[in-house]
Amino acid sequence: MLSLGPLAIAGERLAALLAIWGFLAGTGMIARRWALPQPARAGWLATVTGLVMARVAFVVAHARIYADDPLSALALWQGGFLPWPGIGAAALVLVVRLRPWRALLADLALLGLCAASALTVQAWLRPAPFALPRGIMLRSIAGDAVPLDSYRGRPLVLNLWASWCGPCRRELPMLTRAAAASDVPIRLVDAGESAATVGAFLRREGLGSDAVLLDETQALMRAANSDALPTTLFIDASGRVRRIEQGEISRAALADGIALIKE
Repeated sequence: MLSLGPLAIAGERLAALLAIWGFLAGTGMIARRWALPQPARAGWLATVTGLVMARVAFVVAHARIYADDPLSALALWQGGFLPWPGIGAAALVLVVRLRPWRALLADLALLGLCAASALTVQAWLRPAPFALPRGIMLRSIAGDAVPLDSYRGRPLVLNLWASWCGPCRRELPMLTRAAAASDVPIRLVDAGESAATVGAFLRREGLGSDAVLLDETQALMRAANSDALPTTLFIDASGRVRRIEQGEISRAALADGIALIKE
């Protein structure tokens, strides 16, 4: 994870970006090695086509969700790409565009190496399921104590956020609506701010407080080993954190995480 204070780029996204950079740099070197005309074109075309197809495949797989808000399919910063359709599309572009065969085989090998490296690093970075410690105490906006242990025995989604965090503010309206409609509890846990600050922010933004809890001492952030906002934890009925999403989350990713913890 690349951190800038409490804001961060998730490690899995960083691995993908580095793999793309490596592929583009490598295709340029291969093109120069065989003196290909317009050396960067094939690599860039394969990359753009692969990204578009990976996104399209993800949107199609979550068509029901995106049908309600088609423009959200353009929110690429939220993530949401299926790698294999994208890799296949990039490979097809190389096959169509590149000659001689030695350059084509070299670029295909580079594509496979970069893709395998990114997927391996992403799998390695993905934390193993773990249980949050008992005894974490949160509070409602009204000041009532809310033991986190009271949610044990059922799936639970916890979104850690703060009013000063731009990505948090963007995703909060969607999460508030999702929390009101979900059969799995979704709790929006403010990290480190006072009830007065959070309450004023919610009133200013026209957001309800029913799903909002306060982690004024940031005990939950420490227990989750998270130093980035926003962070969303998906916890199954046994109390294990099964998935962590760092950064702004989409409705599709939220639905995927809920489906995972309901299994």
